[in-house]
Amino acid sequence: MSSSELPWERPLGAVPLGDGNVRFRVFSLDHDPVLQLRGEAIPMEDEGRGTWSVVAPAAAGDDYRFVLDGDALPDPCTRFQPEGLRGPSRVVDPSRWTWDDAGWDGVALEDLVVYELHVGTFTEEGTFDAVIPHLAGLAAMGVTAIELMPVASFPGSRGWGYDGVYIWAAHEAYGGPDALARLVDAAHRVGLGVVLDLVINHVGASGNTAMAAYGPYFTDKYSTFWGAAINYDDAWSGPVREWAVQCAEYWIRDLHLDGLRLDAVHAIFDSSAEHVVAELARRVHAVNWRALVIAESGLNDPKVVREPESGGWGCDAAWADDVHHAIRTLVTDEHEGYYAEFGTVADLVHVLRDPHLHDGRWSEFRKRRFGAPARGCPPERFVVFDQNHDQVGNRAFGDRLPHDARPLAAFCTLLSPYTPMLFMGEEYGEDAPFMFFTDHIDEEIAVATREGRRAEFASFAQFAGEEVPDPQDPATFAQSRLTRREDPRLRELYVNLLRARRALPRGPVDDVRADQSEGWVRVRRGDYTLVMNFSDGELVVPGDAARVIALATHDGVALRADGHVVLPALAGALIQGVVA
Repeated sequence: MSSSELPWERPLGAVPLGDGNVRFRVFSLDHDPVLQLRGEAIPMEDEGRGTWSVVAPAAAGDDYRFVLDGDALPDPCTRFQPEGLRGPSRVVDPSRWTWDDAGWDGVALEDLVVYELHVGTFTEEGTFDAVIPHLAGLAAMGVTAIELMPVASFPGSRGWGYDGVYIWAAHEAYGGPDALARLVDAAHRVGLGVVLDLVINHVGASGNTAMAAYGPYFTDKYSTFWGAAINYDDAWSGPVREWAVQCAEYWIRDLHLDGLRLDAVHAIFDSSAEHVVAELARRVHAVNWRALVIAESGLNDPKVVREPESGGWGCDAAWADDVHHAIRTLVTDEHEGYYAEFGTVADLVHVLRDPHLHDGRWSEFRKRRFGAPARGCPPERFVVFDQNHDQVGNRAFGDRLPHDARPLAAFCTLLSPYTPMLFMGEEYGEDAPFMFFTDHIDEEIAVATREGRRAEFASFAQFAGEEVPDPQDPATFAQSRLTRREDPRLRELYVNLLRARRALPRGPVDDVRADQSEGWVRVRRGDYTLVMNFSDGELVVPGDAARVIALATHDGVALRADGHVVLPALAGALIQGVVA
């Protein structure tokens, strides 16, 4: 080991050594931990600076805890919590997993078409194994990677996963790490990558006390919407950074994941010379240079995807919410909250050239200038969508896009120059809502969640007199499962859109023109032109030199002899041949 290495920079948690022994290592600043293994109390060796370890005979499947001043607690770096958050940790041995993906090379960013899914509601069974039969169909449609909403061990058996506590541990109700390994291997066999949503900006309130017992995992220097901020830059932040970064390395190295989506990096506070997101991206790429690190960033700052040598964090891509908002407010009549700053054709024209509408301009919603231009960043570095878990699930009733808005929203999103992401079920017109649901094991947290959810929507006019669903009610979860009742025409459209996407040239759009008063937008991409009608009536969009309609969202689209395009309301057409 390097002489400059700090003890917590060695592998944390329970690591099988291949000789019938396991090394257990934990950071515990103020207590001398004792390993509790098979009913035996085993003293641990002090490695210095609050780090402790011991090598003991053990194997995969053995349960253990660390005892701190009489309290038996899970390992902060546990790989599996078979009995939930308050139960023992279990030793996991990645060498026991069998893999058939030796020839798998991952998914290049420029080929990425993401499909976001929630394991618990994607199937009736709600497990990793139950996802497997659906993989081949997604690949045939043109999806190249699935993105799993967070699977880190969280309270109870049902939830979105953003209140996870043990971020190394695949959720027990989904099947645990063994089942996740089977899912990843099966995905690779059919040509799909797997991206995991990883939450390192906070932990669920049910785990704060257990985590804090080990040391300063949290800091009162900052606060987040969800509670205490993770300590990434205060005293004793080094072990906390390793907890997060080694976790990311574990998912990529041992579970063969193809990438990570980092939740809300704007809620990660770090004044260190190297931001923890930049460190995580650097070290993930060192494990597998093909692995993708995708940030959900509310910063509208291109530094997130710029290379470190240019002052960036080195993420491969970032979510681009402004593109979603620009599309949604044109295909619906929604203009409340943060949607109030969007809704004009000019906004869409802007975000088709630069994904940040707020590029340093005044934001009335925030009452300040916000963001920076993303010009010069390759468009594939921005992930766009017309639905996702936030934009559906954070609505009071989890309702999806209106039926008449879906074809044009998909057309605009999937044929944009950016990396597209679908939300489970949208490809065939799923009508089941995706509501906010929880299964908190602490009554006070359950009550606060229920009351907070209802208070959140009390001021919205469209919800007046209607009861917001109770997140803790099992029925809220059950109603959010996919029904798989299909709209065959919409599914066919999605297949055709993804096929057409592969024919379009890569890189920025060549030209965008629009008419605000009439409500049409025309986008040139090489030899193809996207023509879109965002009005509520038929339009004739001017153009010439059009040769053929390659794809249309609706019947009734027509090319006139003069090259003009006739579009029904909320319709789009892909024209092969430049429209001047």
